[in-house]
Amino acid sequence: MNGDQIRQAETGAWVGIVGNLILAVIKGVIGVIADSRALVADAVHSASDVVGSLAVLIGVRVAKAPPDEDHPYGHGKAESIAAIIVSVLLVLVGLEIGYGSFEALFEPVRAPGVLAVVAALVSMLAKEGMFRYKYRLGKRIGSQALIANAWEHRSDVFSSIAALIGIGGAVLGERFHISALVYLDPVAGILVSLLVIRMAIRLAKESIHYTLDHVLHEEDARELVEAAKGVEGVLRVDELRAREHGFYVIVDVKVAVDPRMTVEEGHGVGKAVKKTLIERFDHVSDVLVHINPYHPNGET
Repeated sequence: MNGDQIRQAETGAWVGIVGNLILAVIKGVIGVIADSRALVADAVHSASDVVGSLAVLIGVRVAKAPPDEDHPYGHGKAESIAAIIVSVLLVLVGLEIGYGSFEALFEPVRAPGVLAVVAALVSMLAKEGMFRYKYRLGKRIGSQALIANAWEHRSDVFSSIAALIGIGGAVLGERFHISALVYLDPVAGILVSLLVIRMAIRLAKESIHYTLDHVLHEEDARELVEAAKGVEGVLRVDELRAREHGFYVIVDVKVAVDPRMTVEEGHGVGKAVKKTLIERFDHVSDVLVHINPYHPNGET
């Protein structure tokens, strides 16, 4: 990720921070005024997204730090750690929302005001817009933390839909004197909590997967192999592993060269392979090349 892409990632994180803060305040105030459990739960969800976006912002800034003596492979995994923090926060928020909504089922409940319906609808549209913006940006610049944060917004869309159904059903229940429908509001709050927890578990699994030195699959690394094969002096690529470190990869490649080459000539081929991969692919941060003597039968 170059300087421009890092700036875009930081801008995306700030969009999430400001947008979620505004939505959390609006939904929280209207939820309290309209006495809507579902809307208050949705407001808490948006507030947790503020913390999540802050974690992403910190992760992106740490990840862009250059390699140092203690971190020779860079700080790219800071993004994955930020995504894990976001996931844990989501689980805690989901449990809190669910507990509060469950308690409300055993208390006298009145239908929330119509204003709560409008707030839930506006929130749903705003969060879908934020999801699409961040997801596309994250995919374009290769930011795992930004993509994880985008899915937080999508979980908010689902929670807003659940809140909208619950609030709308409760309003209709009171208007048409169907008392059971009034409890749809806290029921929607419980559903929101389950959606939040489910999304958090999925994000945590994905983030942990990337943190544990995940390598690109064969189909994703094929273009790297082909580029290495095209370097003059390379007779075969014996092995290539591209380890993901957040938004960049570090490549370990073994190439076979003419066994009659001098050490200096083989070293030159290795340098050419490294230069080619780094210059041709923006997501390649470093390349470690091992030179093997070429044998027609494939042995090294």
